[in-house]
Amino acid sequence: MSIIRKNLVEHYNWGDKCDGWHMLKTEGLSVIEERMPAGTAETMHYHEHAQQFFFILKGEAVFEKEGKQFEVKAKQGFAIKPLEKHRILNNSKEDLEFLVISEPLAHGDRIEVTSSNLNTSKR
Repeated sequence: MSIIRKNLVEHYNWGDKCDGWHMLKTEGLSVIEERMPAGTAETMHYHEHAQQFFFILKGEAVFEKEGKQFEVKAKQGFAIKPLEKHRILNNSKEDLEFLVISEPLAHGDRIEVTSSNLNTSKR
């Protein structure tokens, strides 16, 4: 068994001043803790192979998925299947903290949504 400490794992920045910490990173599974400052948003994208589960630790997230919006509060989760176009937004005035669990690893499997693939049907 290994104890994982946030201050000792790989850290990265993404988007507009957002942070991520790789708590677990294998070919088949990824667990990342992320922080989004107030008023930040991710770009619309999808994953061909990875499914994802977001668990909100602190704050309130808004997810856009396949043209619909969902509000997810602390201690609630939200699932994304492969090929579902999605993004997360922090419309609040507080930091948003959450876990994102991906199976398999989502890095390298991310496809940004552009006007040319906006209406691409799911396989």
